Amino acid sequence: MLESEAAGLVSRARQGDEDAFGALVGPHRDELLVHGYRMLGSLAEAEDCVQEALTRAWRSLGSYEERGTFRAWLYRIMTNRCLTVLDQIGRRELPTTLEGDTTDDGSWLEPLPGSRMRYIEDLDPESRLLALEGVELAFVAAIQRLPARQRAVLILRDVLSFTAAETGDLLDMTVPAVNSALQRAKRQQDPKMQARVVDFTEAQETARRYLRAWEAADVDAIVSMLAEDARYSMPPLRQVFIGAEAIRGFLLAGPLQRSDQSWRFLPAQANGQIAFGTYLWNAEADAHEPAGLDVISFTPTGSITEVVSFLEADFSAFGLPPLMSAK
Repeated sequence: MLESEAAGLVSRARQGDEDAFGALVGPHRDELLVHGYRMLGSLAEAEDCVQEALTRAWRSLGSYEERGTFRAWLYRIMTNRCLTVLDQIGRRELPTTLEGDTTDDGSWLEPLPGSRMRYIEDLDPESRLLALEGVELAFVAAIQRLPARQRAVLILRDVLSFTAAETGDLLDMTVPAVNSALQRAKRQQDPKMQARVVDFTEAQETARRYLRAWEAADVDAIVSMLAEDARYSMPPLRQVFIGAEAIRGFLLAGPLQRSDQSWRFLPAQANGQIAFGTYLWNAEADAHEPAGLDVISFTPTGSITEVVSFLEADFSAFGLPPLMSAK
């Protein structure tokens, strides 16, 4: 949107034109939602924050000084709303990031449907890559362990590419304070949890073989695709299976223990990653029923390094059917 167009819409919105306000905020709604998801680790909480932030923006139009972009002003309101929420809730975890036996409040990181990332199609290639890396499960899980303000600085600077001065303006911090917070945040990041550059063609081929192996109950084929240090977890359960042999033992003792445990997989997308809706046969229902949303991470060469199976995922949010017929 051109600055002149935005200025005209701001002027009309200040006079009470709700349609003009909708035209102003519409292009930014999805990216604000994803920003909230990165900050909070929860799509539902992010949606609440977006609604609250836009309500506050509507009521505060008179204070918009137009010294920066309208987008930056919205990010200021949204980020500060997220920081307020973070003062009231515990951090969200994955089983692989737990320290000790319990989470702060029993909250788990949630997966992000690919449909909420469509806005990235309009970004330039570099910004699109940063946006995708910034929602990968490993990255989002890692930054949940940062103090809230460090988390905000890291996202604004490294994912959204705001300058140090812009970030300071958004968070009411000095530039030296922003730079210091960014350095501290980066020092606390676990290199193993950072996004990796993956050969997407190799990952897609591995994913196709993974689907076929599960549907054929071929444990050896599944294990052959795993990296040596691969991890398998199933939130909200706390168990984590680390290493190909540990995962083999889990598969043989659990989901692929019996010949009648028939599985079907449907491709999906979550957190900018390859995912599958998994369905387990239920004879009484005469159908395959949802079992979990598997989000897959890969090594740069296409081996599977992590599977996070979200057992309580809302399949409808990922465009997945509630049942699969026997056929």
